[in-house]
Amino acid sequence: MAEVVEFRVPAGSHQTLLVWGLEPQPGLERSLFSAFSKFGPLYSVRAHRNAAVAGPGYYAIIKFYSAGDARRAQRTCNGQRLFQESPLKVCVCTKQKGFQQQVLALNSNKCQELANHYLGFNGWSSRIITLQNVSGFDGENEELGETLQKRSVKYLCAVEVTLPHHRVRTRGVALGEADIENSGDPLEFVTASRRAQKVAVGKALSCAFQKILLVVLENGKVAVEYNPTQEELTDSLTEEELKGLVQVSELSVEQFDLEEEVLSDVSFDDELPSREVPSN
Repeated sequence: MAEVVEFRVPAGSHQTLLVWGLEPQPGLERSLFSAFSKFGPLYSVRAHRNAAVAGPGYYAIIKFYSAGDARRAQRTCNGQRLFQESPLKVCVCTKQKGFQQQVLALNSNKCQELANHYLGFNGWSSRIITLQNVSGFDGENEELGETLQKRSVKYLCAVEVTLPHHRVRTRGVALGEADIENSGDPLEFVTASRRAQKVAVGKALSCAFQKILLVVLENGKVAVEYNPTQEELTDSLTEEELKGLVQVSELSVEQFDLEEEVLSDVSFDDELPSREVPSN
């Protein structure tokens, strides 16, 4: 039986484990990650203190990308001590009726982790096709003599992801923006530009991965399906045509501003993005 794994934040209850009976200890989430990641890649591990009525101790929510991995982990770990003296209780979460969770794009760091796991470090590559400054396209207007207290810098980026063994190629286009706190400071402008470039590259990479479906077979082998969510103009254009579209698409800038999940482990440092996004 095959299972489809998407480059999206796992939202299904069948991909989520509830672990309780946890004893307080330093590095509890690291211990959980080490124990459960043996069954497959994890999206998140979150430990919480029990409610007062439940008594002392902790419980944890563990999200897998694969429902099959979650089931194997539940069967193997339920009733086992693993890293503590008392046995753990592990169950697959039940579906909450009337609650529909929004499906969010996976951030670029998580996309790369997932691709490395299923495709291998040499099974995919990415590159930046173009990275254009589009600041001023959406209303930064000084014709009326208005001085804006806060300005921003925006970059529009196009990235291509290639899976050579599966003959799949996808592209993503996205907008990155960063505020300039002090417009009179040249260093602040450079710093904001670097941050906007990094955000644009990351979001464009995530956008490209959204069109890829990983079909995981029972024998562990992985097939790939190309699955655009809508009519994709960017994938059919030549590289020169795509560069031209980015340069002249003043009225279409906002349509590329994808809503990507914001995670605590995403950092926006001041490193300039390279012209080739590394695959490791």
